[in-house]
Parts: sequence; structure tokens; C-alpha cells
Amino acid sequence: MADTKSTLMTEGSVWKKMVAFAIPVFIGQLFQQLYNTADSLIVGNFSGSTALAAVSSSGNLIFLITGFFGGVSMGAGVVIANYIGARDRERTQTAVHTFISLSLVAGVILMLIGIFGAPIILRWLDTPEEVMPLSVRYFRIYFAGSLGFVMYNTFLGILQAAGDSKHPLYYLIISSVTNIVLDLALVAGFGFGVGAAAFATAVSQFLSAILCMFRLLRIEEDYRFIPSKLCMDGPTVRKIIKYGIPSGLQNSIIGFANAIVQSYINYFGAAAMAGHGAYSKIEGFAFLPITCFTMALTTFIGQNIGAKKTDRVKKGALFGTACSVILAAAMGLLMYAFAPVVIRAFDSNPEAIAFGVDRMRTCSLFYCFLAFSHAMAAMFRGHGRANVPMFIMLICWCVIRVTILAVSGMINRTIMTVNWVYPITWMCSTCVFIVYFLVFFRKHMGEAA
Repeated sequence: MADTKSTLMTEGSVWKKMVAFAIPVFIGQLFQQLYNTADSLIVGNFSGSTALAAVSSSGNLIFLITGFFGGVSMGAGVVIANYIGARDRERTQTAVHTFISLSLVAGVILMLIGIFGAPIILRWLDTPEEVMPLSVRYFRIYFAGSLGFVMYNTFLGILQAAGDSKHPLYYLIISSVTNIVLDLALVAGFGFGVGAAAFATAVSQFLSAILCMFRLLRIEEDYRFIPSKLCMDGPTVRKIIKYGIPSGLQNSIIGFANAIVQSYINYFGAAAMAGHGAYSKIEGFAFLPITCFTMALTTFIGQNIGAKKTDRVKKGALFGTACSVILAAAMGLLMYAFAPVVIRAFDSNPEAIAFGVDRMRTCSLFYCFLAFSHAMAAMFRGHGRANVPMFIMLICWCVIRVTILAVSGMINRTIMTVNWVYPITWMCSTCVFIVYFLVFFRKHMGEAA
């Protein structure tokens, strides 16, 4: 089991193990963000502001639906990480094959929801009629390939639960390059528009899923994928639901709140949609240092909880949180300084640029609070307490965020309220996480939930 020993996070230097896991995740997420951004960059420059608005208006809605399944993958990864840390081969195998079976079913359901529900859901968000046909086309084609997205996240969750973040990096690089080449050929070269951009993304997602699957088929470790062992083990399903559903709901809560925010942005027209959509793509890069260390935190804590190594759990939590916050703050300063340059890369329309720059300069200096909240959520998730961040984010990032927008909308609806609602709720969740940790959780840090 040489490969497992080299990636197992229950042994060796805490910071070296976390950094060794986080760096490939960072690079991989960078490439993933690049191919997500490629759609908007190429569509905005070659198909115009209306097409960019169509892609942007679908973004939060896509995250609302796919975020749920991505969150379930993170929660299921905790179950697998616990078994790997405990060196329990039989339960690891059962968890891996149950998880893959569940994901196959979920991928088909998601595809049907996306294809048939697109017009209804987009109308709920008050998508302007001028943008609606293109938004529906992008949404439907994207979700026709959603099985690839779901299975990629499933295989990725299994590999990362074992501490392997390098092979997913290689596969993401390949799929990212594929997506960008297809975007350039189909949108920029042949002028096929937003449908071609969605098709390119779907193809790249299937490619990354297939590459990850081949990796799991070839390895000789406890978490190897053997198709004949696909199963639906009742106790394992319940455990995956216990850990995975709260994480999935957490992502969906964020996506739902952002979808409500998108409906407020839509009120200000296509230029606002394009400018804020461009910002959202760039904001994804600011999430990279947050994402890489929060993933490392979840895997590190999950494995060490399974191995009952309390001291390593505490050291890893402190190191991962500090790195995430510091890197996010630095990224925020860079984005504040270069806001006009990066927004202009997506759209040359001065009005759209102004909307995007205002949003970026309002939010970017508060990324440290966003990073802290996500780090705490990852820590609780790895500990098996995924319901804690779910409830905190439900209150702060959904209820409070939507309430602020609703009240301000009745008094005086302005785009500045939309800009500020994010930093306000990030700071709110940070305060709640700190209070919960100090009052209720600190003494149980190294114990299994």
C-alpha cells in the first residue's frame, strides 16, 4: 500500500502534509476556474453583452443545483476518509461503491431537472426577456452533461479522501485545455454562441470524470473502484446522508441566496448582469486559496479523527485556517487594485465595467471573513458535524442576506445594497462561528462526532 502511505495524512509533518495536499488542489482549481471563466471571456468578447448576461444569469442557478451534489461529495468524502484513516479496508470498499451508485442515480435526476425545468426556474429569477432564450439554451445544454459533473465530483471526493490531490490536478489540466480549445473553436471560430460554450464545458466535465474513473480502476488500494461491487449498503447510505446532505444543503443555501441576489441584479438590466457576472468569474480566483486549504482541512481532520490523533487535528485546524485567511486577504488587495483592468477583459461596455468594478471594490477587502467562515465550515465537516455550518450559513448567508435585500427593496432598491450584502453577511457568519467554537466546541475538538 505504498501509494496510500505516501498520501495518508495521519503521519509526518502536519504543515508539510497539508501544503502537499493543498498545492495540487490550488493549481487544479486554478485550471478549473480558467475553463469556467473561458466561457464568459470568449462569449463576452465574441458574442456581446447580451450573450454574456445569459451565461452570467445561469451561473448562480447552476451553482444552486450542482452545489448540492458537490457538497454531498464532500460529506461522503469524510466518511471514506474516516475509514481510510482507521485502515478499515472492508468499510472503505463498501463506502466507495455505495457512493458511486448513489451518484449515478443523482446525476440522471439532475440532468432531467436541468433540461425540463430551465424555463420555469429562470422565470422565477426575473430573467429579462431579451436574455431568456440564450439563458435557457445555455442552461439546458450544460445540464445535458451534468452526469459528467456529478461523477467527476464523486471520483474526486474519493481520491481526495485518500489524500491524493495530484492526479485530479493532472486531469483538470487536460479537461481545462480541452474546454478552452473547444470554446475558441466553436464560439470564436465558428460563431456558434452560448450553446457551444455550454457544450464545451459539458465535454470537458465528462473527460475529467472518465480520467478519474480510470485512475480508480487501476490502483491497488483499499479505495479501488471495482464495477462489479457497486451496491447500496443501507448503513453506509445513512452515514453518507448524515454527513453529505448538510454539506449539500449548505452549498444549496449559498446558491439559493445568490440566485435571489441575481434576481435583484437582473432588475438593473443587461449591463448590470454582465458587469456582476464578470466579477463573479473573477471572484472565483479569490476563492482558490480558500478552497485549497478548506479541502485540505476536511481531509486532514477526517483522516486524523478516524486514526484518533487529537493533537494533529488541533494543529492542522490552526494551520489550515491561518493559511486560508492570510492568502484570501492578499488576493483581495490585488483584486481591489486591478479591478478596472480585469473587468474590462470581459466586456468593453463602460456601463458594465462600472457595475463590475463597484462590486469588486466593495467585496474584495472582506475576503478574509469569507475565508474564515469557509475554514471553520471545513473543520466542522471533517469532524462529522456538517449540520453546524449548514445552520450558520442558512441564517447568515440566506435569511439575513435575503432579508436585507427585501427590506432595502421596499425602501429604495439600489445596486450598492447588492454589493454590500455580501461583506455584511460574511462578517456575521464569522462572528457566529467564533462564538460557537469558543462556547460549545473547543473542548471536543479531537473527538469523533
